[in-house]
Amino acid sequence: MKLYSYWRSSCSWRVRIALNLKGLSYEYVPVHLVKDGGEQNTEAYRAINPMRTLPTLELTEGGKVHRLGQSMAILEYLEERHPSPALLPADPFLRARCRMLSEMVNSGIQPLQNLSVLQRIKGELKADDKAWCAYWIERGLTAFQAAVQETAGTYCLGEAVSFADICLVPQLYGARRFGVDLQPYALLTRIEAACASLPAFQAAHADRQPDAVPA
Repeated sequence: MKLYSYWRSSCSWRVRIALNLKGLSYEYVPVHLVKDGGEQNTEAYRAINPMRTLPTLELTEGGKVHRLGQSMAILEYLEERHPSPALLPADPFLRARCRMLSEMVNSGIQPLQNLSVLQRIKGELKADDKAWCAYWIERGLTAFQAAVQETAGTYCLGEAVSFADICLVPQLYGARRFGVDLQPYALLTRIEAACASLPAFQAAHADRQPDAVPA
């Protein structure tokens, strides 16, 4: 498998965590989102992913190359293709709850801090992109924490890592990037700390990727 990724892309980060948790090896293919106008905008990458987004998972089966974009679709594929360890609860309601929490990040927070959105806000609209991000991140994390209180144990849903944790951890990294005060989110940072003790999360961390830029 090949994973087209960018070190600080939260969506790519989610997939790295899942691949690590499931013990799957992959080739890391860096795509720089800023250099030379963004390598995701090149014709070569557009042929791989017409949306010009990350991540893209490329796999070969039966001699044929298959590609998947969109992190949640990739997570679902990995869960179905490699069901152990399970990253979705067995109980139908909790499975739906897990997907709900994941989408609160995937649909309700992350798109509003996407690089292409920020470039338009800052460049074309001449607005404060960091303030924009902080507002939506705070709003989303407040809702996420309220929702997760019903199911939290060591992780978002009891004692097993799930999609919800995989989405939460990169989002908290993004929150810090945009200056969000995380003190009000003690439950979320406690879950984050539990995840950070796991080798799969450690290896997936942005700062440990081959294309990471030192602070």
